[in-house]
Amino acid sequence: MRAKFDEQLAQLNDSLIEMGGMVERSIAEANRALIERDAALAQNAIDMDEDINDMEKEIESLCLKIIMQQQPVAGDLRLVSSVLKITTDLERIGDHAADISEITLRLSGQPVVEMRDYFPHLADATSKMVAETIEAFVKKDLDLARSVIAYDDTVDGLFNKVKKVLVELIRQNVDHSDQAIDLVMIAKYFERIGDHATNVAEWVIFSLTGMHKDTQVM
Repeated sequence: MRAKFDEQLAQLNDSLIEMGGMVERSIAEANRALIERDAALAQNAIDMDEDINDMEKEIESLCLKIIMQQQPVAGDLRLVSSVLKITTDLERIGDHAADISEITLRLSGQPVVEMRDYFPHLADATSKMVAETIEAFVKKDLDLARSVIAYDDTVDGLFNKVKKVLVELIRQNVDHSDQAIDLVMIAKYFERIGDHATNVAEWVIFSLTGMHKDTQVM
């Protein structure tokens, strides 16, 4: 019985890693499509969101099967319940990558507002958070999970910097206002990706300690 349980937990672990990799690729493609104004690449990132959604459903189904068949307790229950929460945040990250790409499609063909000094840094910072929070889950690394949470302040700072530049752009040239507003929305989506990565890190900590946001849950 335990052997079957361990097999299911291993499958759960592998599936979550696979979903995390898909999400990381979707962010990378969304960012590249934005910088290069590549409509085909943006569409590819949008299409990838369906695969991420399917993976979320697959993992949810496996979690529920484990709960019903194995009735896990203590650390095993924390793990399974954490994975359920983590997949929800990963799915939302995939949604935001698709949101960014949808705006990129709208911007393609328009005169480019130069933002190469800003968006790559913001995108790289959020990608780093997502990659490291998945690594923290895989390695059961509390310190890494905590560092991801702390790094969200860096992402927030980059977002505020981009927002300030774009607001000034609107002030100086009203002709760029529509595009600048779209770019503010893109920056906000990147910032939200950081928030969801923070959520994932908090659930990694819960899976290992039973603590969620400094509160003992189980």
